[in-house]
Amino acid sequence: MTFNLAILTDNWRDLLDGMVLTVLIWAGGTVMGLAIGLMVAVVQLLTNRWIAAPLNVYVAVMRGTPFLIQLFIIYYGGPFFGLDLTPMVAGVAGLALYGGAYFSEIFRAGFVSVPPGQIEAARMMGISRLAIVRHVQLPQMLVIILPALANMTVLLSKETAVLSVITVNELTSVVQSIGSTTFAFAETLLFLALVYWAFLEIVTAAARRLEKRVGRFMLRTQN
Repeated sequence: MTFNLAILTDNWRDLLDGMVLTVLIWAGGTVMGLAIGLMVAVVQLLTNRWIAAPLNVYVAVMRGTPFLIQLFIIYYGGPFFGLDLTPMVAGVAGLALYGGAYFSEIFRAGFVSVPPGQIEAARMMGISRLAIVRHVQLPQMLVIILPALANMTVLLSKETAVLSVITVNELTSVVQSIGSTTFAFAETLLFLALVYWAFLEIVTAAARRLEKRVGRFMLRTQN
């Protein structure tokens, strides 16, 4: 049995469309997840425990249940709650909510890592609590949490493969379709694995470069 590359070249347009859609879903879900995570972390930081309690439940549930189950609830259970979402919208929303819970914990840990003395000094100068978060805590903790943010971003890119179960025509779904039609499962699945590996390497390299640049920038501002 030989490895037939023609299976891939004959279907290059479908594979390219699947890759582009996968990147768009990952980018949209990640950006929305970062926004949700930051908002949740800030609200938890600035409000009392009663207001933060529902957000704590959200974080606990999303981190404590499989992403696949969450996706099924959003897509198939959505109509029960009046949400009739398309597979694409449900996929991006699911990815954002799932990532947002993890991002919120990363941001929360970053806020806590800032020395309390700096916060107290800012309060004594009459700076508002929100301004302290924005100008004192946020800039410092971003440098600290960049590796964790990059790692979570990489993990989210791999979770896009799960969206094929709700008929989102991303790369995994395209590869499965080609494999089922041609019975060339070895070629298609190996291609899928290589694409995800290459994509993750690119994202990881970009994150490391950003981390170094931010570190150098912070050193210049401190000198």
